[in-house]
Amino acid sequence: MTKPAKRSVPPRKAPAKRLQRFKPLRRAVRIPVWGDLGIRIGLALLLIGLVILIHWWDRSGLVDNVDGEVSFLDIVYFTMISITTTGFGDIAPVSDRARLIEAVIVTPVRFAVLFIFVGTAYNFIIKRSWEKWRMARIQENLTDHIVVLGYGISGSESVNELIERGTDASNIVVVDPSEERLAEAEALGCNVMAADATRDQILKAVHISKAQNVLVSAGRDDTSILIVLTVRQLAPHVPISVVVRADDNESLARQAGANNVINPVRFTGLLLAGSATGTHISEYLADLASVTGRVQLVEREVTEEECGQSIHQLETGGVGLRVYRQGNAIGYWEKEAECLLPGDIVVEIRPSENGDI
Repeated sequence: MTKPAKRSVPPRKAPAKRLQRFKPLRRAVRIPVWGDLGIRIGLALLLIGLVILIHWWDRSGLVDNVDGEVSFLDIVYFTMISITTTGFGDIAPVSDRARLIEAVIVTPVRFAVLFIFVGTAYNFIIKRSWEKWRMARIQENLTDHIVVLGYGISGSESVNELIERGTDASNIVVVDPSEERLAEAEALGCNVMAADATRDQILKAVHISKAQNVLVSAGRDDTSILIVLTVRQLAPHVPISVVVRADDNESLARQAGANNVINPVRFTGLLLAGSATGTHISEYLADLASVTGRVQLVEREVTEEECGQSIHQLETGGVGLRVYRQGNAIGYWEKEAECLLPGDIVVEIRPSENGDI
C-alpha cells in the first residue's frame, strides 16, 4: 500500500512588473469624520439660533436705518453680520440693553463660532494631513512590533489575547485583504493594512524584518505556508508562528521556516480526549491557554541567580515543567533539569491575576 503524497505548496508567483496597490497603514480615530463634522456644524447652528432668539426678543432695541421696521428676516440678517463681524451699519443696536446684549452675549458667541470654524478647518485640513504624515512616520519607524497576517477566527482571537496579556494595541500590525475584518482590528486600536500578505512589498511596508513576532493565520494551509516562506526570506531571524489544519502540512510549515506550528484541530482533539478520560482535564488545558484563567504558562530565560539550581527552585515560585537547552527539550523529571545553565529557557506554570495567589 503506497503512502499518500503530502499536499504540496503551490509555487510562488513571479513578481509582477507593477507593484500591487494597497492602502497604507492606518489606525482608528475615536470619532468618525462625518460625525465630527456634524457635531461642529450642529453646535455652530445652535449658537447662531440662540442669538437669533435673543435678538428677536430684544428687537425693540434695534433700529433699521433703511425702512425703520425690524422683521424676523432682518433679525436673521443682523445676527449673521454681527457674528461674522461684517457690520454694514444698516441695522444697529440703539438701546442700552441691546448694546449690553451685544457686548455680553453676542461677542462671546461670535468668538465661539469663530473657534468652531477654525477648529473645523484645522481638524479636516491640517490635522488630517498631520495624521497621514504621522502614520507614515509610524510605518517607517516600526520596530519590535507584532505582525498578524490574516485576521480570521484564529487571528482575531490571538490579537484579543495579546491585548488581554498587556500588549499595547498600537504595537500590533494586522494585514488582511478584508476591510470588514480589518474594521474590527482597527476598532481595537491596532494598526491595519488592507493587502495581500503573500506579496514581498507588503511585508516590507510593515517592516517585517524588524518585527518582534509574526503570527500567520491565512485560513488556508497553502496560503499560510506561502506567507511563511515569504516572511522567512525577508526576515531570517524573526520568530514565526503559523496555524495549519492538516497534520501532513505541519512538517511543510516547519520546512518553510515556521518556529511554531499550531494545529487547532489537534488541540481540539486533545481537549475532547481529555474530557473523555477525566472530568477536569480539558478545563485545565483551556485554563492554561487563556490569560483570563486562574493559571498561565510562561516561557522565559533563566536568571543569573537561578543558574545552578533545580527547575523546582524557580525564583518566581512557579512550577517548572520543561527546560529548553540548545534546542533540546528536557522534562522536569530528567537529571539535566536539576542544574539550570545560562541561556536555558524555562516553561513554567504561574498563577494569573485571576487566580489564587
